[in-house]
Amino acid sequence: VQLQASGGGLVQAGGTLTLSCTSSQYTLAELAVGWFHQAPGKRREGVACIGSGGGSPFYADDVKGRFTIFRDNAKNTVYLQMNSLKPEDTAVYYCAAASKWDAALKGTMDYWGKGTLVTVSS
Repeated sequence: VQLQASGGGLVQAGGTLTLSCTSSQYTLAELAVGWFHQAPGKRREGVACIGSGGGSPFYADDVKGRFTIFRDNAKNTVYLQMNSLKPEDTAVYYCAAASKWDAALKGTMDYWGKGTLVTVSS
């Protein structure tokens, strides 16, 4: 496993969870890192992405204003803070990394982690 995602769990609607993505193999500060989710029966979709050199992160329309992606380079970790969670946010969340920002925006990632399940109850 190249990346490790953690922090999923069960939360009530309106609640908050923060997911973490780290790697023992790669320096995440040098990579664009993204979060993706896949709900049951649906295809995997991009949620948020942060570049290696600063600049504005990318957010999918349905999470703008609710989710925040940020880095702690000292901990080699990228976080996804998820506020105001909705039942439709229920999915397996994956983190992934790419060496190029343009590729990351297209979802073409070089490294993937196993997912962490987020369940939002109504």
